[in-house]
Amino acid sequence: MTGIVIIGAGQAGASLAAKLRATGFEGPLTLIGEEHQPPYQRPPLSKQYLLGEMELERLFLRSDAFYAEQKITLRLGKPVTRLDPAARTVTVGGEVLGYDKLALTTGAVPRSLPADIGGELEGVHTVRTLDGIDAMAHEFRRGARLLVVGGGYIGLEAAAVAAKLGLKVTLIEAAPRILGRVACAETADYFRDLHTRHGVEIREGTGLKRLLGEARVTGAEFTDGTRIEADFVIVGVGIRPETSLAEAAGLAVENGIRCDAQGLTSDPHIWAAGDCASFPGATGRMRLESVGNAIDMGELVAANMLGADRAYDAKPWFWSDQYDVKLQIAGLGTGADRIVGRHDANAEGGGTSHWYYAGDRLLAIDAMNDPRAYMVAKRLIEAGRSPAPGIVADPATDLKALLKAPAQ
Repeated sequence: MTGIVIIGAGQAGASLAAKLRATGFEGPLTLIGEEHQPPYQRPPLSKQYLLGEMELERLFLRSDAFYAEQKITLRLGKPVTRLDPAARTVTVGGEVLGYDKLALTTGAVPRSLPADIGGELEGVHTVRTLDGIDAMAHEFRRGARLLVVGGGYIGLEAAAVAAKLGLKVTLIEAAPRILGRVACAETADYFRDLHTRHGVEIREGTGLKRLLGEARVTGAEFTDGTRIEADFVIVGVGIRPETSLAEAAGLAVENGIRCDAQGLTSDPHIWAAGDCASFPGATGRMRLESVGNAIDMGELVAANMLGADRAYDAKPWFWSDQYDVKLQIAGLGTGADRIVGRHDANAEGGGTSHWYYAGDRLLAIDAMNDPRAYMVAKRLIEAGRSPAPGIVADPATDLKALLKAPAQ
């Protein structure tokens, strides 16, 4: 018996491995990671860890003792260079490993700037890995000039950290507004105002023409012809699923490694989970980039590798920390035609929430410093229940009572 091999030692891979053991799998189990570190949390990298508020050891998902006790073999620091589905083998570090079943949890990689506009200059960074964060940490000196390219959550989180540390921050977004792909205009307005109050200059509808400098970045020229000086740059223009290994092996790919509802790929011995995997959802094929999805799908795939035959029912949730604001998101707002705003003066920090509706159906919520609204909306969305928009908007409404109200 050659056992189960998992390629990708992130949140999904670690969750999958732990669940296999918890569910009773006793055979050989190998978890392969390209990075040198054992599985760790990625979200704190651009938040607490970059701020110096979280020690390295707290990033790790499990202790070394856990992997030893559970007889999970970690192979770290070397990428898998070949996957051969016909022979059921993977090549890593020049060694060929066999498998009975395989899981791909290869995650995603950040999109970078083209070399011909300065993307490979020294001082240009992306936010994704622990090594990447460590490489840029020394740049965060009080008074340094930072250019953030991209107004999504990664870019905004990096801007918030830099502003808190006393840097001069300029953020550009080529689209008409920040958070254009992931949040409603009302939530974008909230965070634009938040960052502006903390001294960040946000320039929307402004693209990057090129970065300036010879060996190291010294500034940038924008598409409107203006130039600024910059000591370093953080690029936050999205991520793409890591499918190169799957594609080379001939697996079906469709906005990620194509899976069925159980997480099985086009090969009967290979599963996929996490950021790299696309799967059928209620409104069509979908792919989610979140810790929640990595954990839930990883655990589901573990069960299915052992014969559970369960379909994945995604329950999307996300979060972001910026300054003293915790944003919590539940559901997916795609297709919303109405945003209902609510302000809770009694919430710590003055809670604000935006509820996404398609007609009378509740789709999602963005809750800023309002954990009560988030908790209630998440449970309602997952139960398929939709309180009337007018009731949600009424500040006199007791949100918890909505959970006890008869289904509509």
